Amino acid sequence: MLLAIDTGNTNTVFSIWDGTKWLCTLRTSTHHGRTADAYFTWFSTLVKHYEIELNITDVIISSTVPRVVFNLRVFADRFFGCRPLVVGKPECSLPIPPRVDGGTQVGPDRLANAAAAFDRHGGNVVVVDFGTATNFDVVAEDGAYVGGVIAPGVNLSLEALHNGAAALPHVDISQPGHVIGTNTVECIQSGVFWGYTGLIEGITTRIKNEYGKPMKVVGTGGLAPLFATAENLFDVIEDDLTMHGLIVIHEHNKKNG
Repeated sequence: MLLAIDTGNTNTVFSIWDGTKWLCTLRTSTHHGRTADAYFTWFSTLVKHYEIELNITDVIISSTVPRVVFNLRVFADRFFGCRPLVVGKPECSLPIPPRVDGGTQVGPDRLANAAAAFDRHGGNVVVVDFGTATNFDVVAEDGAYVGGVIAPGVNLSLEALHNGAAALPHVDISQPGHVIGTNTVECIQSGVFWGYTGLIEGITTRIKNEYGKPMKVVGTGGLAPLFATAENLFDVIEDDLTMHGLIVIHEHNKKNG
């Protein structure tokens, strides 16, 4: 039984894999001060709701927040008696190493996305991942992560607009009925929604032109389904892409000792 942990800047996701399917997925806010004991109290309490008989034998961690990794390591060691694999660390081997400029540290979530995209689609893929940032990950034909684009995330942009302009309210993102808003909330929603639709379409088109080969565009992250309603931005949406990548990386390491 594998526990996969994906820590982003905003949320941390715990998913339990029994070898054939996900048994449950739990989500909490990311906080660097949370102790190993606090993680276990929260985790074990929610797992009881799913009536799962825990037998965690392995743990793999992807974290874009380095400060939380220590307590997650302690959590895995103290409560499950295992040394976790941490994506991006030297002891964690990747199926295909990234090909980027020397000295560049690629985010572990992007490495997991590349592993998943290659496993499911065979490479030549652009992954659009909606998180705190909106990442565009380019996966080559052989499965290597070869670069990408980082743009401000949708909710980050909304927060910056609200905080930077005193007269503008905070609004929830949704697809507006019209491009031309007739009130302040609709104007903001239209600007963010159609602005990001244009950003996604424009960047993926430029990536494809520069790459020079046909590419599949895969959307993932919480807001991907929302933007898929606007245009044919994605060939497929896969909510579990990053977690699937953690399975692929874990199995690669188990197979290769």
